[in-house]
Amino acid sequence: MLKVQVHGQSHSTRTHHLLFPKPFLHGGEQAFLFITNSRTSSSIKGNKRAQLSSKPSTIKAVASVPKKCIKVKAVVTAKQTIGGMITSLGIERGLDDIKDLLGKTLHLELLSVELDEKTELEKPTVKGYAHRVGKAEGDVKYEAEFEVPTDFGEIGAIFVENEHHKEMFLEDVVLDGFSSGPINISCCSWIHSKYDNKHKRVFFINKYAYLPSQTPEGLTRLREEELVLLRGNGQGERKVGDRIYDYDLSRPVLGGKEHPYPRRCRTGRPRCQTDPLSEKRLRDFYVPRDEAFSEVKQLTFSAKTMYSLFHIPCSVKGLICSTFQARFWKTMMPRLFKAITDGPDVLRFETLQLWREFARQTLAGLNPYSIRLVTEWPLTSKLDPAIYGPAESAITKEIIEAEIGGVIRVEEAIKRRKLFILDYHDLLLPFVSRVREIKGTTLYGSRTLFFLTPEGTLRPLAIELTRPPMHGKPQWKQVYTPSWNSTGCWLWRLAKAHVLAHDAGYHQLVSHWLRTHCVTEPFIIATKRQLSVMHPIYRLLHPHFRYTMEINALARESLVNAGGIIESSFTPGKYAMEICSSAYDQLWRFDHQSLPDDLISRGMAIEDLTEPHGIKLTIEDYPFACDGLVLWGIIKQWVTDYVQHYYTDPSLVASDQELQAWWTEIRTVGHSDKKDEPWWPQLKTPRDLIDIITTIVWVASGHHAAVNFGQPTIARRKMPNEDPTDEEWEIFLQNLNHYYWQHSLQSFRQLKIGRIIDERNANKDLKNRCGAGIVPYQFLKPFSNPGVTGQENYNFLHDVGN
Repeated sequence: MLKVQVHGQSHSTRTHHLLFPKPFLHGGEQAFLFITNSRTSSSIKGNKRAQLSSKPSTIKAVASVPKKCIKVKAVVTAKQTIGGMITSLGIERGLDDIKDLLGKTLHLELLSVELDEKTELEKPTVKGYAHRVGKAEGDVKYEAEFEVPTDFGEIGAIFVENEHHKEMFLEDVVLDGFSSGPINISCCSWIHSKYDNKHKRVFFINKYAYLPSQTPEGLTRLREEELVLLRGNGQGERKVGDRIYDYDLSRPVLGGKEHPYPRRCRTGRPRCQTDPLSEKRLRDFYVPRDEAFSEVKQLTFSAKTMYSLFHIPCSVKGLICSTFQARFWKTMMPRLFKAITDGPDVLRFETLQLWREFARQTLAGLNPYSIRLVTEWPLTSKLDPAIYGPAESAITKEIIEAEIGGVIRVEEAIKRRKLFILDYHDLLLPFVSRVREIKGTTLYGSRTLFFLTPEGTLRPLAIELTRPPMHGKPQWKQVYTPSWNSTGCWLWRLAKAHVLAHDAGYHQLVSHWLRTHCVTEPFIIATKRQLSVMHPIYRLLHPHFRYTMEINALARESLVNAGGIIESSFTPGKYAMEICSSAYDQLWRFDHQSLPDDLISRGMAIEDLTEPHGIKLTIEDYPFACDGLVLWGIIKQWVTDYVQHYYTDPSLVASDQELQAWWTEIRTVGHSDKKDEPWWPQLKTPRDLIDIITTIVWVASGHHAAVNFGQPTIARRKMPNEDPTDEEWEIFLQNLNHYYWQHSLQSFRQLKIGRIIDERNANKDLKNRCGAGIVPYQFLKPFSNPGVTGQENYNFLHDVGN
């Protein structure tokens, strides 16, 4: 909950609240944490405070007439780092211990919000050393005493200088002794050693958030200089401990006219000698120091990684031992296959339900962002027919009406908003010929059509798979429909498998990585570079960006890097990120990222001001949209109350220089490949600001939560009826077991987790996954019953942002 400054508390608090010049209460207690930013290592010339002497003892303000002073006690809380305990040996540790014994661990300076009335300059700081007083529950406590002149004015900030030879993590500073009560200064930041960087760190008090025009005169210069330091000069390689936020291309060949892409944080790594377009590979990618994981988070992440590695002996053995692989496949898999297919009445009782589950997943599965309404007929491609073949789809009215059972004509179904589509045709078709050059994989362009039944559920009608002209062969396209005969049933299953491979790749590359992690990084960089930590919008956004840059850096190291997990686990292979770039170019636009606008753009909702959120869903039982709109409404109400609290006059938005620079930099630098698009919203009024902030918060929270659980899938073989040889077709007809399982071992993973998930799904105490009407959580099961059930997760993509 957002709280006003709490008085009567003399000890350090670890819950960092947003505080306002007037009461503003809203939301839950832990809704928004505030972590301050601070100064970097870049030099500031002309800083008079930096030229003041730093003597060991507390210094009183000096004047011609003695001034009355009050005694103020500062309690500083630092975190005892695990890394520090491990590496705290050697001469530097001894020197630091001496500093502690002498009481010179941290040098502190109190800053006033006021200017000197006579000189109209900033008042001299009140200085003192903090000495170590003890440890408790992993925290190290330091104390300092000051004598503050009664006319010093209100404390606005504090300088901190680390006298140790190692960096330390500063949690907070509490100043006690003022008649108004304790002053809390939240830090939550790494403080470099003065021996590594001579410039002091500045932290502003929690009490108020200020628009630039409302900044106290005594803090105006510091506010501006802090932002200059965080921007850096765009030169040199970034080092661990730097706090510089700047932009660069991704990889770096992604970004620009040929391959549009959002910008990432600049690392300044040198270019490879063999490939000047690429940067040298380093063990760790740079992120600004305070964006990195906390030690607890890092250790937890590392432990989970090691746990996963030590618990896959069977799959590792199967992957590296060809003898074991052949023996296992020939003996075990036919038995599993037989156990699955020998049950009575499989087609009679299960097939229709599996078809519906295939459709249900588009609304409540891993990727609820792709399904869209069919508004035109016939279905046609926008690609150049001279290159990719005839544009018109092979899915005809006759096919659709036959599958519907003749109860409605196609034109009427479109008019009544009954036809829906998963359309990966135009996005994937340009990459088919190149992907097929990769050994052991294949690709199609695909369209999948669904019909909305009277019960409000979707029923799959047809799948179209297309191969463009290649190797002297003309365009090939085929339509598959649900079938009751043996051959048709297997072809339908294989067609579904290809569509799911397309959907899984799109889910990870576009719905998840691109539309949440990737596009958010420019928002973060601009926020750090253009909005002061005192700015109310900075304080509102900051909690939603926590760890995102570190997660993205880790993804670039091992997930979306060349030859990484994405390229080795998904059908597009080495062209995965190029497809991601193509999706950004063709599909991404900021004004469609809000949940209501996204639903409207896909035809999944229409505007209706009589509805609670201003839209009416096309499919009433759309779990993702129904639940998402509730969350969207809560976020928007919170942002509305917050913005209206600070921007009481509409003109304050247009005149807010930091805010305008922030929005301009997002559009023209962070997303510079789309800077000239007409759909970027303007930022002139509080309503504009509310819509923009709500969208950014939604992308980083609700959108990400809906797509965060990955289920990689890869298609390795073409459809058996695509230009088949007599031998291939004979194998397909006579030995379905062999054909169906032939190339699946590379996706095989543990069996143990399946049993664990089954046990949890049967545990009545786990209300979110067991009970009447509750769908069991089965996304991570390595094996499942026949069909598409949201299981069979052979690879695990763990997003540490949860």
